[in-house]
Amino acid sequence: MTFPISGIPGIGASSGIGGMAGIAPTPAVADAVNGDAFSSVLASSFDQLQATQAKTDGLAAKAATGELKDVHDYMIARNESSLAVEMVVGIKNKAVEAFNEIMRMPV
Repeated sequence: MTFPISGIPGIGASSGIGGMAGIAPTPAVADAVNGDAFSSVLASSFDQLQATQAKTDGLAAKAATGELKDVHDYMIARNESSLAVEMVVGIKNKAVEAFNEIMRMPV
């Protein structure tokens, strides 16, 4: 004998993607529904990396010409840039690893 399980009140198709009525989904959730989550995360990571490196390059040029007042700003930007590169390389490595694992699966 089976007993049907009713749905949780307040959560349903009318609630939207966010899970609660009246709350708009975040861009990441909306992209996940559209199937573009990974590509949008990857593209935004590259954009952030490029912006961080441009900021670091600008501060490095100011430091070389003597226009930079606080060297701390350059050092912070340099460390942010380094961490961003490590993050993007880590994402790339995991994506390649996942692709290789999928290719090894028997069909």
